[in-house]
Amino acid sequence: MKIRTLYLGAIALGVLAGGASADPLSDLASFPSFYKDAGMKTMKPMAEFKKAWRATPKRDRHAMKKACNDPAMSKAHAPFCANVLALGGAN
Repeated sequence: MKIRTLYLGAIALGVLAGGASADPLSDLASFPSFYKDAGMKTMKPMAEFKKAWRATPKRDRHAMKKACNDPAMSKAHAPFCANVLALGGAN
């Protein structure tokens, strides 16, 4: 019975961790500091974008760089990814 509980716990943990590793660019609301408007359609100028980029936690910047290096993920967020890659995000 204990082994069954352990397996179910491991599966539940896997499901929860899988949701956390989703596309970091899909939730642009988590970083509105890169946009001028509330609708997040207009990017800030590069100088302001760079300030916002440096203020972003390193872990989040790494996830965004990784997503922007993937052509399938970055297509929908081309202007954002262009700025990320210009700041040294290209590998």
